[in-house]
Amino acid sequence: MRNTSTPTHCPYCALQCGMNLSPTPTGGVEVSERGDFPVNRGALCGKGRTAPALLSSGVRLTSPLVRRAGVLRPAGWEEALDRVAGELARARAEHGPDALGVFGGGGLTNEKAYALGKFARVVLGTSQIDYNGRFCMSSAAAAGVRAFGLDRGLPFPLEDVPRTGCVILVGSNLAETMPPALRYLTELKENGGRLIVVDPRRTRTAEQADLHLAPRPGTDLALALGLLHLIVAEGRTDEAYIRERTSGWEEARAAAMAHWPEYVERITGVSVPELRAAVRLFCEPKAAMVLTARGPEQQSKGTDTVGAWIDLCLATGRAGRPLSGFGCLTGQGNGQGGREHGQKADQLPGYRSLTDPAARRHVARVWGVDPDALPGPGRSAYELLDALGTDVRTLLLMGSNPVVSAPRAAHIEDRLRSLDFLAVCDVVRSETAELADVVLPVTQWAEETGTTTSLEGRVLLRRRALAPPPGVRSDLEVLHELAARLGMEKGFPTDPEEVFGELRRASAGGPADYSGITYRRLAEENGVFWPCPAPAAGEDVLPDDSGLDGPPVAVHPGTPRLFLDRFATGDGRARFAAVSYRPAAEEPDDDYPVLLTTGRVVAQYQSGAQTRRVEELNAAAPGPYVEMHPRLAERLGAADGEAVAVVSRRGRAVAPARISRAIRPDTVFMPFHWPGEGRANTLTNPALDPTSRMPEFKVCAVRLERVTGDPGE
Repeated sequence: MRNTSTPTHCPYCALQCGMNLSPTPTGGVEVSERGDFPVNRGALCGKGRTAPALLSSGVRLTSPLVRRAGVLRPAGWEEALDRVAGELARARAEHGPDALGVFGGGGLTNEKAYALGKFARVVLGTSQIDYNGRFCMSSAAAAGVRAFGLDRGLPFPLEDVPRTGCVILVGSNLAETMPPALRYLTELKENGGRLIVVDPRRTRTAEQADLHLAPRPGTDLALALGLLHLIVAEGRTDEAYIRERTSGWEEARAAAMAHWPEYVERITGVSVPELRAAVRLFCEPKAAMVLTARGPEQQSKGTDTVGAWIDLCLATGRAGRPLSGFGCLTGQGNGQGGREHGQKADQLPGYRSLTDPAARRHVARVWGVDPDALPGPGRSAYELLDALGTDVRTLLLMGSNPVVSAPRAAHIEDRLRSLDFLAVCDVVRSETAELADVVLPVTQWAEETGTTTSLEGRVLLRRRALAPPPGVRSDLEVLHELAARLGMEKGFPTDPEEVFGELRRASAGGPADYSGITYRRLAEENGVFWPCPAPAAGEDVLPDDSGLDGPPVAVHPGTPRLFLDRFATGDGRARFAAVSYRPAAEEPDDDYPVLLTTGRVVAQYQSGAQTRRVEELNAAAPGPYVEMHPRLAERLGAADGEAVAVVSRRGRAVAPARISRAIRPDTVFMPFHWPGEGRANTLTNPALDPTSRMPEFKVCAVRLERVTGDPGE
């Protein structure tokens, strides 16, 4: 029988696991193993296995919705698009272009992210565009650019992880957020390597560790500085490497030496013997890595915190060397590519800076516009959402659900309600879509072709496996139709490969250079690592198919491993970060004596807008909870499963208690996937990192209260 399966990739996290989709007799698709993709080697988590459940017309949107008399009702596409375009034009005419906001998502393909950024700046003329990836890894990106001159989540492929000597994993519960990746840590240990996990909870990932450090939430910066202090004091620095490949060491060393072990122990709760053990495990092998995730990044000092962990790699000669270095575990499916190609407030395609005159000239030439017509940088994600209904009067939102995912979520919900007009493009009726004036049903991963960029910096091709239901259009078609209605009939193609061709030209010569990548190469090579410049290409002219047709040319192989010869800074040297510990924006006090930290569970994803609609996943993780230590539960008088209220300065959430010795006694944990009374982000603090503008999701002060009756009453 002829094999009719379509090789593609999972719609969820940044692993972008390979899978095959095969047609079913009922007209849908089913997932099967795809062993040829090297990242997951056929393994899938429950979310990936059940992803086709969201393709059902009973689950997803299949008709535009337009609000009439306060109620969202089915409508035709022409009416819906006319309404959106008319409201965008009206707001621009009455209040100016910056009254129009655009909010994107880290799950959008590269083609969609590119087209959305171009639409905002060229058609609308607004600077007010950002995306939910700002909530994901922007602090690590800022620290990476500051240290190395370039941000790519992992500067090496995942296959290098099991071959190193030690991994320090900071603030990541990989076993639940990216289950197929846990094998890399298992193989690391099987190969004789050591694993250190830094997390205030003893998670499933921490249980695999040779050493688990459980710092008080918000103190990761002090912990990293304490380890660097000991590295210096014990004579474990690589002085030759520091001289030859770095700058700024004297200042960074002086800052670290102010963080002596006993002081760090008082701040973090991590004992001096544990600090010394961590230094020994990290420094003894020839090669080692530090991998960070949301734990240290989602803090009001996240950029400095990640910078301090990078300093450990630089001081010991563990960056830009084989099987060594710093990496960030990107969260969203296209969190990397999503910020590289223009939907971030301060960036143009190719990871170019919006304030760089040369970058503006290059991209403007590709777009056929005057560089001076391009707006400057706008507000970051939270600041944009906070401005809704005041400075920003109309919002076009694609692929995000800030009613659940934004910090201080009740306030953001109020801001969304205060808009003059809200248009949402989504697959499902998310909590944010329920507030919209127009909802446009768009295609999802199995119904469209497009590219994503994984946490490794590997550009991948997702292939269409089935036709979307009648009444559903792609985001590219939506942008094309809106642009035409707003006076720009050309420049917004609906064919994703044509969009990718333009993206290649726009990225050519930039830090994230995709110009040598084609759909054909992606299909034949199982992805290509950027940067991948086009061979013998001029600034604006690229050879067709990068030389794969016609006379042979030297095709660039892509760059799996960065920084082996030099860093991407002006002088080729990595830069140390001279940073000092400072407390969280909100520390416990008599009124709010407990720390709250948030995170994910294995069966749900992000705001849960999709996974909460899958029966199997809901059965595994049916609702929110408050994890607390038995000593804290005893002081509160709360029993396991009893309703508990968690109260911060921003609001109140109620969920059942889950009593566990896996968490610190001074801390509670809530997963953030649910709306309503158990919404964890009602509580979280929007205090922003001054560099990355990332909110402090991972730590805020709360108090606990018992609740009479069952959770939810």
